[in-house]
Amino acid sequence: MKLINFESLQKGADTIRRDYDSKTPFHYTMFEGFFTPQAAELIYDEYPAIQDGKWDGTTYIDQKNKFQKTTFEPNSILENAMSELNSDPFLHWLEKISGIDNLKADMELFGGGLHQSIAGAFLNVHVDYNIHPKTKYHRRLNVLVYMNKDWKDEYEGHLELWDFSQGKKIQLAKYAPLFNRCVIFETNEISYHGHPKPLKTPSGVNRKSIATYYYTESRPLTEIAEAHNTIYVNTEGLAGQFKRLISGSKAFVERFIKR
Repeated sequence: MKLINFESLQKGADTIRRDYDSKTPFHYTMFEGFFTPQAAELIYDEYPAIQDGKWDGTTYIDQKNKFQKTTFEPNSILENAMSELNSDPFLHWLEKISGIDNLKADMELFGGGLHQSIAGAFLNVHVDYNIHPKTKYHRRLNVLVYMNKDWKDEYEGHLELWDFSQGKKIQLAKYAPLFNRCVIFETNEISYHGHPKPLKTPSGVNRKSIATYYYTESRPLTEIAEAHNTIYVNTEGLAGQFKRLISGSKAFVERFIKR
């Protein structure tokens, strides 16, 4: 059974490509129905609880209460979903949408895979690391698929895209993490994004997403920069500074007090 709704993606490719191309200063697009309806339900049902299996929930000063999982049971629906996201047919479709040729998948899902965040979680606005630590390929595209039913605006957790080019500070887009919704955006030195507002979810409601990243062996000379890790910015003023202080204190306790 195919999980990605390739028929819908192929039919909508021209519309999605035009939307992607129309966005500045970096390209991005959002659309609904990434997985087939049946597959989306199966993935939702199989999405593991944080208590099940091994999730990495390390706290950082700019990231709190976010958990990541990159290994899955062989032949499970989740492993199959990751395989399709890294398959040649999907890579070719992404090349058509983005205009980026010779995209490479990352089967190890470095930084990607399943993401899940609990109440209080945030991920400050940032640009991503630009070079894969093992392959040394250039990071070019992010694909995010959200898996949250009945999400309410008051829960926060919206993906925010920002323009900080030429001294600006403008929010370009704000997307709720709705069920089976996909966001694709290019990654470069100005593709700032995150979900900086701490989650206000009730007990038992977590923010779930699937993330895969794509690379090329090189990139346009105008986009090349020295290798760097994730670079964060504060979009919330004093509230953002206080939030980072609290998160930094939690990270310190995790690393040095509880050892």
